[in-house]
Amino acid sequence: VQLQASGGGLVQAGGSLRLSCVASGRIFTIDDMGWYRQAPGKQREWIATVGSGGNTNYADSVKGRFTISRDNIKKTVILQMNSLKTEDTSVYYCHARINRGLRWGQGTQVTVSS
Repeated sequence: VQLQASGGGLVQAGGSLRLSCVASGRIFTIDDMGWYRQAPGKQREWIATVGSGGNTNYADSVKGRFTISRDNIKKTVILQMNSLKTEDTSVYYCHARINRGLRWGQGTQVTVSS
């Protein structure tokens, strides 16, 4: 079982990016899916989570700007990031509880320039 993240890149402040993370392998159940981020020299920060039923939760720092969603058929979680700020610059990691175990994807770099 693995998670593959994609969609990072360089964008100007005020711009948008869309991150995707797809789960693959021998999967029976996927519960919560979500995203964290970690900037250099800082602790990993929780960003958003979407439950299996579609309920969502967001960190205050991204509420109103980021939208998390999932496609259960495609086993994918999406993070739509709008109105990006320079402080959003970080490595973004997806996670998912798959077959009752927590899995992490590799990070994808998001850089927001001023």
